[in-house]
Amino acid sequence: MNHGRTLIIAEAGVNHNGDLAMAKRLIEVAAEAGVDLVKFQTFSADRLATSSASKADYQAQSTDAGESQQAMLRRLELSSQMHHELINHCQRHGIRFFSTGFDIESLDFLVALGLDRIKVPSGEITNLPYLRRVAAHGKPVILSTGMASLGDIEAAMAVLQDGGIVRQQITVLHCNTEYPTPMADVNLRAMRNIGRAFDVAVGYSDHTAGIEVAIAAVALGASVIEKHFTLDRNLPGPDHAASLEPEELKAMVAAIRNIELALGDGVKRPSPSESKNRPIARKSIVASRPIRAGQPFTEDNITTKRPGTGISPMRWDEVIGCIATRDYAPDEMILP
Repeated sequence: MNHGRTLIIAEAGVNHNGDLAMAKRLIEVAAEAGVDLVKFQTFSADRLATSSASKADYQAQSTDAGESQQAMLRRLELSSQMHHELINHCQRHGIRFFSTGFDIESLDFLVALGLDRIKVPSGEITNLPYLRRVAAHGKPVILSTGMASLGDIEAAMAVLQDGGIVRQQITVLHCNTEYPTPMADVNLRAMRNIGRAFDVAVGYSDHTAGIEVAIAAVALGASVIEKHFTLDRNLPGPDHAASLEPEELKAMVAAIRNIELALGDGVKRPSPSESKNRPIARKSIVASRPIRAGQPFTEDNITTKRPGTGISPMRWDEVIGCIATRDYAPDEMILP
């Protein structure tokens, strides 16, 4: 179970629509929301897909259905120069730049830019030569597992570990790659099962609508949360419709930080804020009717009432049968 600070990755992805100014504005929105990393996608359309590769249903619904996947991707590429400008823009706004490389050349390019970790997207979890190159770079790895079985995860981790990546360098993200993911398909408990199965840090890459599942994932132990965001869900493009808008991203970050505080250290004890309420909410043993000195305390002449500044009702059996050493009026606290 994660009890530290959650790494929050705001996934700009391709929601810049190939426009550098829009990409810079996405960085500013992510910085304003307080996320840790703003992530883009680095690829060459020609290296990523064949000319005959079809689009996913969600892509076809939000873009020109007659356009090939490769043609769509070509419009969404970021050039080398754009990467440098985006990194500089991140530095100016106090947020860290991150990106996923979808092919080996893109992966090498990102490492050369100085990225301190590597994100393996769900589609590459079964790409042996790609995984070997990831391992060869020797950096911490965030491994997304959309469409994967436990066997797929096991095989990918074996490649990474055979290549020299130790288990402590790997964070596995539970993920579903339908955009948006139906709630019935989230299966958030699988995240914890992944952690138990592989003794590895876990997180969640969220493609649901809204923010509640990401927040729940943190409560269940996610150390990393990744979430798509956009300037406007109505913009044209494959991922906008399943992305958060700026105010929603802010709300998600604020909620996650609150959940981190609320999780605490797990030790059950009175908190400083509630200790002052203990004498107000708890009870003491008091007289329920007039009691004369020399009379015994009985079930009929004592009771329990607030405040809790006298003898605790947990000592009830000790008090029953004792002799009153003075007179008591109703509601007076019995003295030890």
